[in-house]
Amino acid sequence: MKIFLSRFLSTEIDENIKRLFSEAKFANENGCAFAVFPELFLTGYKGFVEPSKARKIFKEISIKHSETIFVFGTISEEKRNRATVWSKGKEILSYDKVHLFKPNNEHKIWQKGDTYKAVKTKYCKLGVVVCNDLRFPESARTLRMKEKIELLVVPAFWPLRRNEIFRDLLRARAIENAIYVAGCCISHLERKEEKFYGALNYVFDPLGNQIETNDDRIYDIEIPFKKKILVDPLKE
Repeated sequence: MKIFLSRFLSTEIDENIKRLFSEAKFANENGCAFAVFPELFLTGYKGFVEPSKARKIFKEISIKHSETIFVFGTISEEKRNRATVWSKGKEILSYDKVHLFKPNNEHKIWQKGDTYKAVKTKYCKLGVVVCNDLRFPESARTLRMKEKIELLVVPAFWPLRRNEIFRDLLRARAIENAIYVAGCCISHLERKEEKFYGALNYVFDPLGNQIETNDDRIYDIEIPFKKKILVDPLKE
């Protein structure tokens, strides 16, 4: 199957919404099973979009491109940093970031979530964690051992200057849990009140091999994974 990871350039809200529609269309037209957008991709930390407006857009896109499952990064809603997953116009998963990043004062902006969540899709069992959650092995481990996920997606707002840490943590979560892990980070945020350069996007297979991409957006993955797993946590 194909998975689309947005290299999202975030500017003003209206432009971001236009870009969202365009990228969602591109993912669907290219036969992607999943389309993933980064953490806070519509607003950054300092912008704002009414959650009901964002949800209306997410629903519209999901209905229009019904064969693609969308992970719409995160929005700020009910004092939570919230990721949502949509299929055929319905929200099938809502996840609140558990491990808030204190150096960015996230604990003063949001309340932390308290549950790791997964959802069964027609393509595979999907788990979602957000950015700083990646630092904590128990996040992915819980989803693998209890929910039996096969693919973990990580919407992120991770700085380019610490790109190697983002990459290495994604690879580690893939190896130790024998799952595909996809990290989707904001590419660049350019607004008067906020500027940010994000880390790169990556997909790793259950053996920790980096999946290559021909266009820096679409990656081919194989679920179920057919190669031999050296140490399968579900069996050993």
